[in-house]
Amino acid sequence: MAGLKRKSDTKTSSDVKSTSKKVKVDKPASKPSKKRELAVRPAKPSKKAKTKDKSDDSVESDTTEEDNGFYGFSANDDQDQDSSDTSEIEEVPTKAKGKKEKPEEKQKSNGSKDVKRSGLPPQDSVLAAVNAQSSKEAHAKQKALAKERKAAKPNADIIGRSKKIWERLRLKSHVPQDERKELLTELFEIVTGRVKDFVFKHDSVRVIQCALKYSTMEQRRMIAKELKGEYKVLAESRYAKFLIAKLLENGDNEIRDMIVSEFYGHVRQLINHPEAAWILDDTYRAVAIPKQKARLLREWYGPEFSIKGLATEAEATADLAAILKENPEKRKPIMEFLANMINQLIQKKLTGFTMLHDAMLQYFLACQPGTSEANEFLEHLKPDATLKEGEEPDNVDLLKNLAFTKSGSRLVSLAFAYGGAKDRKVFLRPYKDTIETMVYDQYAHHVLLAAMAVTDDTRLTSKTIFSELLPTGDTLGEKVLNLANDTRARTILLYPFAGDAKWLFPEGDAKKRLEELYAIRATTSKKDAKVRSLELAKSIEPQLLDAVTSSAAAFSTTTFGYQFMTEVLLGAPEVEPTKRQEALKAVAGLAEGLEPSDSTTRDALSSAKMKMFKTLVQGGQFDPQSKKVVPVEPRLGFADMFWNIIKDNLATWATGDGSFVIVGLLESEDFSGKDKVLKALKKQREALKEAANPGGVPVNGAADDKAAKKGRKGKPTGKLPGNAGARILLEKL
Repeated sequence: MAGLKRKSDTKTSSDVKSTSKKVKVDKPASKPSKKRELAVRPAKPSKKAKTKDKSDDSVESDTTEEDNGFYGFSANDDQDQDSSDTSEIEEVPTKAKGKKEKPEEKQKSNGSKDVKRSGLPPQDSVLAAVNAQSSKEAHAKQKALAKERKAAKPNADIIGRSKKIWERLRLKSHVPQDERKELLTELFEIVTGRVKDFVFKHDSVRVIQCALKYSTMEQRRMIAKELKGEYKVLAESRYAKFLIAKLLENGDNEIRDMIVSEFYGHVRQLINHPEAAWILDDTYRAVAIPKQKARLLREWYGPEFSIKGLATEAEATADLAAILKENPEKRKPIMEFLANMINQLIQKKLTGFTMLHDAMLQYFLACQPGTSEANEFLEHLKPDATLKEGEEPDNVDLLKNLAFTKSGSRLVSLAFAYGGAKDRKVFLRPYKDTIETMVYDQYAHHVLLAAMAVTDDTRLTSKTIFSELLPTGDTLGEKVLNLANDTRARTILLYPFAGDAKWLFPEGDAKKRLEELYAIRATTSKKDAKVRSLELAKSIEPQLLDAVTSSAAAFSTTTFGYQFMTEVLLGAPEVEPTKRQEALKAVAGLAEGLEPSDSTTRDALSSAKMKMFKTLVQGGQFDPQSKKVVPVEPRLGFADMFWNIIKDNLATWATGDGSFVIVGLLESEDFSGKDKVLKALKKQREALKEAANPGGVPVNGAADDKAAKKGRKGKPTGKLPGNAGARILLEKL
């Protein structure tokens, strides 16, 4: 088989170059040269040409490979190429020629080899073990020393024993009653007579607090008497102040009087103390009786009110206006002292104290409206309107805290009433992000009522207050339902419609506050009250109608819900007539399939439901002055909707607790189907008689109802049995 001829020239020894070459580096006389090692990488071997022997196609060529430009690849050629590549890389020796290894390094290396050969631990690990052992001993000595010092302290033994009892006693569960009594008895044997030794330490004071929690009233009095004379110091303590709180919480009137009496004469010092201020204000707000509150608040008026023994029973009043009326010559020093006390706390940003709010209200009530003194006080309350967006004035927290206390909310309400248009805008702005919290609060909702009652800019009021309460979207119905069912929050929604109606303000405090504001706004506001309320109602009417349409069934589950739907459907009838008709249809649909119960078993929910239907079919509210129903304009047209739904079930409505709804239907001015109702009722005359007089006694309609209410001497004798509405319907027949 013919093959390719390859060139096989052999290389001589002179052609083979050495693989490495040492280069001498000249060292400068002043500084030794640095030694470097260059890693010598072997040259990559070239790939050999792969040939395939094909016996059938191979043809011997007359020309050589050199003539054809193709050379074979031999081992010698590869060696020649490698040697030429490596000869180009200069290798720097790791050690200078003639330099010897240091004897110390040599000895160290030999030593390490000997250690490894012998199997012994290295010297470093031995030293580490010795250090660890010495550190452990040092810690043990430190602990022992700490125990000795602790044991050397006074009462260390009894405090240690009491803490062990406390560890078991403080468990709320897994402690049997008998064991708890034994532990408590043992604990009181330890602490009796030594209470003062326990209360001024952060750990042992908790033992006394736990003992107060499970002790009897007699044992609590014993602890309180042992601490008598130390309550001011305890209030200033970082940990012992909580013991005072426990005593006031679990104690009786005797303990309360004992503690509060020791605060007399020190109010100014305590209210400015970082620890005592909180316990003093909590005592004033939640525990002290009115007489004690007056005594504590009087100390804000000057040093003479802080001297013990000067106050008598007749002088125990905190009404600053009355005090100044009796002593007009003391007006200037008292007002200056009170202003100084107020400014100190405001500058420290301690603006959440109830005592501070009471003092600020007394100061403002003592000022004559319109004077420079009153105007200057209002200027201090107002936030800085020149601040840029994102910057918060210093007194924003003050205004927010004022709104959530009784005196503070009254002060802010008076500020709204006495302020001008720009002042009211500035006062309302800080509450923009807390509206939802305020509507549910006992006192803060008074501030929102005051803003709606006196602010002439109704667009500002509705935008600030109702933009957060009435969101757009699917959550509107649920949110309005929650507001309408809350005693306080619903006053904010219904005030534009119902005003200060008695049924809307059953508590009386809010109504008194509004009456006070009405007297002031007569001189400070320009807009008529009815116009202001109507503008507010128009601004929120569309959202409320949407809520009624979407959640009428949910509103019908509570009496507040029925009242809410009635006021919304009757209020501002000219606004959104299309939405109003949709809401009326949704409410009328509540009567579909409804079967009124017997009038003798009527409950509050059923009464509210029938009252709503009667008011809507009559088309307006009953006016007690004119003693007639005043229909709204434009007319609602609810009577026709209602008749179309209940006409097939008229007998049940006329003889049940819905009989007065049918009476209202016949008395409605805009109902077009009165003849149809009367015609249908005539067919049910016997059923009406049975409902009107279950016993079969002949009746004369409403005349008998009036006679039944009075006896011979004009005394009430009770109502006639039966359905009064059915008797009225019989008269109309």
